Parts: sequence; structure tokens; C-alpha cells
Amino acid sequence: MDQRIFDPSPAASPETLAVHPLLPGADLPLLVTPKDGALDDGGWRKLLPDIHAVVRDRLPVAGGLLFRGFGLHGDAPFRAFAESFGRPLLDYDFGSTPRSAVDKGVYTSTEYPAHQSIPLHNEQAYTLQWPQTIWFHCVTAAATGGATPIADSRLVARRIDPAIRARFAAKRLMYVRNYGNGLDLPWQRAFNTDDPAEVERFCRANAIAWEWTEDGELRTRQVCQAVARHPVTGEEVWFNQAHLFHVSNLPPAVRDSLLAVVEDESELPRHVFYGDGTPIEDESLDHIRAVLDDCTRSFPWQEGDVMMLDNMLAAHGREPFTGKRKVVVAMADPVRSPDLPAA
Repeated sequence: MDQRIFDPSPAASPETLAVHPLLPGADLPLLVTPKDGALDDGGWRKLLPDIHAVVRDRLPVAGGLLFRGFGLHGDAPFRAFAESFGRPLLDYDFGSTPRSAVDKGVYTSTEYPAHQSIPLHNEQAYTLQWPQTIWFHCVTAAATGGATPIADSRLVARRIDPAIRARFAAKRLMYVRNYGNGLDLPWQRAFNTDDPAEVERFCRANAIAWEWTEDGELRTRQVCQAVARHPVTGEEVWFNQAHLFHVSNLPPAVRDSLLAVVEDESELPRHVFYGDGTPIEDESLDHIRAVLDDCTRSFPWQEGDVMMLDNMLAAHGREPFTGKRKVVVAMADPVRSPDLPAA
């Protein structure tokens, strides 16, 4: 997003587009459709000036826009749509979940088994650099389920118990990852390289502590924010993945089996502590998960949909599904934490 002075006043909709809430009682996401009805393939291109105007005026307020009926279908048109905003698409570096590249800057959504849910999260909030903007495109809708639920990260921050929010903000979070061994992503895939020297260069540049273990695998530690301020609106947002990285997120049987084979919780495939290395209370994470659940909004995908989120204002997840499902993702506008060394 550009660093303009933020004006939260409502903007008029362009004459060619209709903009209104998709879900009753919620402005996230706003539904954007062509006023004259659904367009043929490629029809979205002639409306780009108005589409860009809606994004400029509405995205910082709503946090998310759903474009429907624009004749946009497939990986290449989706990439062209995302690139039309004039910002380079980002690679998926230091990823925490398996994805596959389908085009330059375009990736599959997280490749977890269809029966699993993916909890709400802001993309790469476990790091000190993250994308400001993220797009999702439904190429193939699931037979059942498969929604991408979202939540307003400003609302989440307001609803979390003030004592918990203050403790997380003050102590921050330490994410610990042990790569490979068939449990987490291999470090080669997480860092997109086979060269340990490249891994170390990335870690130095991103304030990540690393060590190579006796079996040749990699362990990293990084202290990151729990809350953040939006660089344009100045609003406080809940911005972390503690509830996702913490071992309590695993099914009890999996959690127990992992804890039985490690001498220390820092040896788990992934885990999170307070920034000073002390444990996070399970009851605090239970409360956070309950708030996220309460703030969740969901809708069924339609093929051809594109959802554009401000990644700091809106969290996203994935519901279980049946049948084939293809949702692809693109990201842009890197934000650097002030805790990162100067580039």
C-alpha cells in the first residue's frame, strides 16, 4: 500500500461497479461486481481504472474485497490481474507450509490434506517481513466446504482480553522451527535453496538465529511482534501465529506422541514461546482461539472469484472440503518490521 494520508470517509463507487457488503452485518469482505452484469473472459481489463480506484479507497477501510463476475479465470489471468496494480509479486520465502509455484509469483494455497482445517492467520506474521497485500483466486470450487474464512484483525485485537494483549505485546514471541526429519518442511524447501550459505545469509539479513544440528538439520529462532500497527491507517492489529505454531494446536494424540520423543520443547518441529523464552499459557491460547472463532466470517467460493486482502487488516484460513479444489495465491508490497536491520 502507498504511504498516503489515510482518509476513512466512505468513497463513492465508480459508475461501472457495484460495491456492497457480501455478508449481513459485516463490511468484510465488500463484494465488488460489474454493474452491467457478469463479464466475458478478459472483460475485467476494461474496468481496471475503476477497480484500482475501489481498491485504493475501500481496501484500507474494509480490509478485504471480493471481485465476482469479472470474467477472470485461470492462473495466467489471475497473475495479470494482480500485476495490474503495479507492484512486483513476491516469492514465498521462509514459508511455513507446503505450496507449489504455478506461475511466476503465483502459488497454490497451502497443500494440507482436504479433511484438515487451517486456522485463521495473517500471512507470514511469524516473521519480521511480510506481504501487505494478498490475493486469492478460485479456479476450481470444492464440491463441499473449502471456504477461505476471514476475520478483521483490528476487531480481534480489541476483543482479546486486555491483560493478555498487553502481555503478548510487551513480551513478544519467539518462534522455534526444526526443519526436515519428515515432520516440518525441509530447510531446502522453506528457504528455496540447497545452499547452507544462502540460508545463513537470509537468516543474518532477517534477524533469525540459526544452528545446524548434529544430524545436519536446521533449527531457527526468531523473536517477532505479537501486535502491530498498520503503516497506513495507524490501527492496532493482532498480528502473530502463536495459536498456530504452539504445540497445543495439534490433536492431543499427536501432541503427546511428539512430546514423548523430545527432551525439550525447543526440539519440536515448530513451537512458540514468549520472546524471553518462557512458556505461553495454554489458557491464553484457548482464549485467543475463541476470539478468532467469534470473529470469523465465511462464504462459499464461486469459480472466477478473486479476493484481495490487506494482510495486516484481515486474517484468513481454510475450511475442510471434498472433491477437487484449486485456489491460487499471489502476494505483494513487503512490509519490514522496524526491528529488522537496515537493508
